[in-house]
Amino acid sequence: MSIAAEPDSAAPRRPAERPPADRAPSTGSAWTSEGRVRLRTLVLLRWLAIGGQSGAALFVQLVLGFDVPLGAALAVIATSAWLNLFLMIALPSQRLVKEWEAALQLAYDVVQLAVLLALTGGIENPFLLLFIAPVAVSAAVLRPSTTAGLAALAYVCVGALALWHWPLPWYPGQALDLPPLYQAGLAAAVLIGLGFTSVYAWRVAAEEERLNIALAAVQAVLAREQRLAALGGLAAAAAHELGTPLATIHLVAKEMARGLPADSPLQEDVQLLVSQSERCRTILKQLSSQPETRDVVHERMPLRALVEESIGAHHAKGKTIEIRIGAGDAVPEGAPPPDVRRSPEILHGLGNLVENAVDFAESMVVVTATWTPVEIEITVCDDGPGFAPNVLPRLGEPYVSERSAGQTGGGLGLGFFIAKTLLERSGARVEFQNATTGGALVRSIWPRRAIEARPLTG
Repeated sequence: MSIAAEPDSAAPRRPAERPPADRAPSTGSAWTSEGRVRLRTLVLLRWLAIGGQSGAALFVQLVLGFDVPLGAALAVIATSAWLNLFLMIALPSQRLVKEWEAALQLAYDVVQLAVLLALTGGIENPFLLLFIAPVAVSAAVLRPSTTAGLAALAYVCVGALALWHWPLPWYPGQALDLPPLYQAGLAAAVLIGLGFTSVYAWRVAAEEERLNIALAAVQAVLAREQRLAALGGLAAAAAHELGTPLATIHLVAKEMARGLPADSPLQEDVQLLVSQSERCRTILKQLSSQPETRDVVHERMPLRALVEESIGAHHAKGKTIEIRIGAGDAVPEGAPPPDVRRSPEILHGLGNLVENAVDFAESMVVVTATWTPVEIEITVCDDGPGFAPNVLPRLGEPYVSERSAGQTGGGLGLGFFIAKTLLERSGARVEFQNATTGGALVRSIWPRRAIEARPLTG
């Protein structure tokens, strides 16, 4: 079967499936200056640091018996406590802090830690690695440029600690003399940890935000499809409720028409009322005859009908769409194709794949549906340029918007991510590759029990 669909300028493409360029973040995250972290989070983290710093200083002084400049150290720690108290009194804890405010607070934490370490051994102090904490927090919630600035500040602090610091608290009458090479190794380890942790935290936060944005789009599309599917049941219910009063109106209008003389000036109006009420009854009868969404007969459809319906909603811009239905090798000869469940996820997902294939096809798209006793497979293949090698490993990620280098046509951006997500939600395994004859090939494979309709019972 071939479907040659004509272009239709009146049918706009669905804007929800591909975000505009100004909304698709280039680095994977939509960073803004309005704030991405609450004040209470920064305050809580600082309270944890205050508790840990105070406990460590008191433990070293009172339990280990080392000579710690306790007064100066506690004064530095108290400065952070006063800052926290001021922020808790002056500002609402639920408030999202602006980016520059969060950067200033984290910069203060870096400097405060540097001063505390300078009093207690500098880079010889094993707590030097705590420089990683504020920079990692920045990488998760602030812009990469801001995080780079904080990392640079931490680097400067580490360098300053290597040049100036008080001796490391140690046993009375003894001095811990670490070789300079070992101290340089400690500093280098912290600096490398800062860079690695910052990049890792930034990438994880960016990927999480990209997925959240894309999944929100998937949910919006699916909700729309479910609302459209529910309209059939709503129409049938409305037809049922309106049928009785409309039948009464129609009966009364006919009685009035019979009771009026033929030459009455009201005869024409009454006849119009009769004809229009009859028309309303016909419309309601058609609506009520459509099966409801939850009807077991309506929920099942032949495999070919599933493919045809998923294609029918998309205009092919003059390209030919060919449908091929066939049984697998393990199917007995003459066995009929299975009936499958009508699923908004499958219909919308396959429709998106076909639409994207049409965007890149030269002249033809082939949709093939095959089945075996255990699986049902639907493939979408086009005669276009195929997937570029650098794009193929990333297919299925959000915002992969080009099929090959230099092509900016239809793209496989958020629309393809939505299609893959919806199909996988229905139980499919989605695979993409380049066909041996050229062009792109996308395979959707379901376990037969996942989408096959239940047998009808009498």
